[in-house]
Amino acid sequence: MIKKMFYKLLLFCLCWRHLIDGFGSQTNERQSVIEGDSVTLQTDATEMHEEEDILWYFGGEKSLVAKINRETKTFFTYNYVLDGRFRDRLKLDRQTGSLTITNITTEHAGLYKLEISGAKLISKTFSVSVFARLPVPVISNNSSNCSLSSSNCSLLCSVVNMSDVTLSWYKGNSLLSSISVSDLSISLSLPLEVEYQDKNSYSCVINNPISNQTTHLDNSQLCHTCSALDEKSTSHHVLTSAASAGFLLIVAVFGICWVYRKHRKTEGAVDANVTVQIHKVEITYADPTFCKRNAQKLTTTEDTRVEYAPVCIR
Repeated sequence: MIKKMFYKLLLFCLCWRHLIDGFGSQTNERQSVIEGDSVTLQTDATEMHEEEDILWYFGGEKSLVAKINRETKTFFTYNYVLDGRFRDRLKLDRQTGSLTITNITTEHAGLYKLEISGAKLISKTFSVSVFARLPVPVISNNSSNCSLSSSNCSLLCSVVNMSDVTLSWYKGNSLLSSISVSDLSISLSLPLEVEYQDKNSYSCVINNPISNQTTHLDNSQLCHTCSALDEKSTSHHVLTSAASAGFLLIVAVFGICWVYRKHRKTEGAVDANVTVQIHKVEITYADPTFCKRNAQKLTTTEDTRVEYAPVCIR
């Protein structure tokens, strides 16, 4: 008898707890957002009552990040918890108590718990996922060598440092192949082979649960036959040779002009030196001096005459 009463009491308590939970708590809500955007966690209340307090927690350790006390009419956002992770990022709606996280990063991903205390305790849990902003996929030619026997063009679609994404090749709207990565931040590459003359529409798509980026294949730009590559290489070689010859010709002309001008300057310098040397010649003239000498008597009767000529000293 006592055992039956115990089981009935236990069943009543379980039913009552289930009933209270049904009225007092709500199922978890999931939110997904791109890194750098904002997300708002709604309380689903149109307005707050005077006797209600609102508490917002983050993470498994339930770190308090925001609080509203209606009785004292105070509003708090705890910017410096968890090493300042939420600094200048939290905003509270003073009417509904909803919490907005701005400029969100992957550090803010996780569980957020709302508790509204009043006549009854209401709790709600949010699971917030933050995804990196997706880059545009890059399509490149993956053919290392040109083969005359091959009729296919090898392509490669790539993205770098991504996680929680899927990379896919599409032909029109039909999926051809795909590759996915979950938690690791790695580079992804997905190959594709198409015929050179294939005129179908191909595209490479990267996507995560909330966004995608697409690059369409331009077959005429990436896929060339060997003959087309040879013609392109020949044209490039001719243009390169012509440019080199023109450059050498210009250098030769400038060299000749420089040598000619230098030669002219050298001749002018020699002429100037000769002129200077000529002007530096000095001519000094001395007046002749006649000295009268005593005549000596000679045994002969003939007179001896001495003549002096002017002397020019240079």
